[in-house]
Amino acid sequence: MPRPFRLRHLLTSLAALLLAGAAMAADPAPAGPAGPAGRSGNGTNNGPARSGAAEAGATRTAFAGSGGMGTALSRIKDLASVEGVRSNQILGYGIVVGLNGTGDTLNNAPFTKQSLTAMLERLGVNTRGASMRTANVAAVMITANLPPFAVQGTRLDVTVSALGDAKSLQGGTLLATPLLGADGEVYAVSQGPVAISGFSAEAEAAKITRGVPTVGRIANGGLIEREIDFALNKLKTLRLSLRNPDLTTARRIAAAINDFIGGDAAEPTDPSTVVLQIPARFQGNMIRMLTDIEQLRVEPDQGARVVIDERSGIIVMGKDVRVSTVAVAQGNLTVTISEEPQVSQPNEFGNGRTVVVPRSNVKVDTEGTNKLALVKESVTLRELVDGLNALGLGPRDLLSILQAIKAAGALQADIEVM
Repeated sequence: MPRPFRLRHLLTSLAALLLAGAAMAADPAPAGPAGPAGRSGNGTNNGPARSGAAEAGATRTAFAGSGGMGTALSRIKDLASVEGVRSNQILGYGIVVGLNGTGDTLNNAPFTKQSLTAMLERLGVNTRGASMRTANVAAVMITANLPPFAVQGTRLDVTVSALGDAKSLQGGTLLATPLLGADGEVYAVSQGPVAISGFSAEAEAAKITRGVPTVGRIANGGLIEREIDFALNKLKTLRLSLRNPDLTTARRIAAAINDFIGGDAAEPTDPSTVVLQIPARFQGNMIRMLTDIEQLRVEPDQGARVVIDERSGIIVMGKDVRVSTVAVAQGNLTVTISEEPQVSQPNEFGNGRTVVVPRSNVKVDTEGTNKLALVKESVTLRELVDGLNALGLGPRDLLSILQAIKAAGALQADIEVM
């Protein structure tokens, strides 16, 4: 790196540290008892014990000041990836042998029988027309990720998954299987003993299964045979792809790169892409430039979003979620139906017969005692959480309430349902 650019980078870092120190000094510590539990002069916490006021003040700072210089800065390496530097998925079809009677049933899995017959024929054994009853063989699919810049002879881990009705792959060995890419070319070959984390055991009246015994892994079980050509050092233009597309984040990344390199080499073209023109001094030495750029720190931005998983009742809200003042009333409608069958017995000398007469009891509970609750306009995420918790509702009820608040136009955030 030339001396003027290194000096500019050092001055920028020093200015950021001075601004962070001034901001921390301007924010006085909350009132609390003096002693080792307080805050030291450099803004660090010297002890685990703090008063209730200090605890609340620290929480407010964490939520309201999360956009400060010292807390939300992230490396460009963690925010974006270099376009073209990625892994590729490969897969193959093979057979696992050596199972202890837990393999495929050949009558129910014809592909296993065909694969076994074809393999034996390649080895000079003719079994066509013969009856095979082995249960020690299973047809499997092998998947793996081919890492970027992987060279011939490099080992990689592979995942083996049963394809038929095999009960377990424990103790099995995968025979040599080619792994193909999306273009149909063979990029690796896998073989080796399969290791599984689950097990299954059964008897006539009981059965126990722990984990998934039909999926296993082979550590270093794949051998790379073909390389993917990608000349990174010969590129004239570099594209950075943001993992979370955002216009503000893309602009901040470009500004940080331009401040470090000098000039207008980086330019955001859309919310997910920053195009970088390689300066002349870095031509043919792309690794040197990327290692410096990856360590630059910027503050990522994100839109206000509420993520809801209705299946598990999980709610995740970002720090920028805001709610206008709104009144909320919630009441569950519960319908309970109980059956109490009764026996109708005829007289002793009658010609009737004994029958079971159904008797149903239906009860409806509307919980009409709930009143309107006021959720005040929130400025921070902590105030929003406190307002929702004041309703005394569980996550399941909050799902519907958040969606209703959004429909009323009082929730300034996007709702994403998983």
